Amino acid sequence: MKFQLLLPLAVVAALAFTGCSEDNDAQNQAKLEVRLTDAPGDFSRVSLDVQQIEVHLKDEADPAGWEKLNFTPQTLNILDYVNGRSALLVSTDFAPGDLKEIRLILGSNNTVTARDGEVYTLKTPSGQTSGVKLKLDKATLRAGETYQLLLDFDVAKSIVERGNWKPGNDKKERYLLKPVVRLVAQEITGGIYGQVTPAAALPQVLAIRSSLTPADTFSTNADATGAYRLQGLPSGTYRLEYFPTTTAPTNQPAYHSAVRTGVVVVNNQLTNVPTVGLAD
Repeated sequence: MKFQLLLPLAVVAALAFTGCSEDNDAQNQAKLEVRLTDAPGDFSRVSLDVQQIEVHLKDEADPAGWEKLNFTPQTLNILDYVNGRSALLVSTDFAPGDLKEIRLILGSNNTVTARDGEVYTLKTPSGQTSGVKLKLDKATLRAGETYQLLLDFDVAKSIVERGNWKPGNDKKERYLLKPVVRLVAQEITGGIYGQVTPAAALPQVLAIRSSLTPADTFSTNADATGAYRLQGLPSGTYRLEYFPTTTAPTNQPAYHSAVRTGVVVVNNQLTNVPTVGLAD
């Protein structure tokens, strides 16, 4: 199958895919997020059976360069993800380095539902074998940053009706799936910083973007002065949770957890959070 790729990439800012960094080793990792969005088409539903997502880390000619991402096979109605909405397919910690390509392996249960409610099978001969491959241009994952790959699926151009098909013919033969996908890569550089008291509580800080399912969670620990900073956060509204990791000395107020809601992160900006106290 021949795929039309609308490139070059727009490399703008770093990415996140659902995951939680729970130890210092995560500071040496990048975050990789893969999302799917759609340009509308004249159908009521388009179900895409995505079985596997891989990225290529080496020279294009090296077949050993493909690495599977942590993805749960699923069938998506891609018409649910239009007008700025997107499906979060992958969110994971990833080793820093260059990405060369991304590939979606499709299953056989791809269908399109017409406006009259009739369901037709989408034939995807190449998509089921070698996969839908998209090349990346200068996509570099850096430690401590988040990188997002947005797959912009164009339904109107991707679903092709056979010219000789007529009502009464085999429904499996009406439509072909020839994916037209625009690939947008961006670095995400938003962040949050602030101060926790007392510093002796050695608090852990979680930033949770709960508008996603499952929620997108990032974590860090405050330093010896109580200062903390979370970087590489995608734009959105976050809930911050603070947890002391030790107990207060005898005859001092007990340490307790705290929550701050409605913390807004904007790309390319750092959001300051007022000081949070963890002692009565």
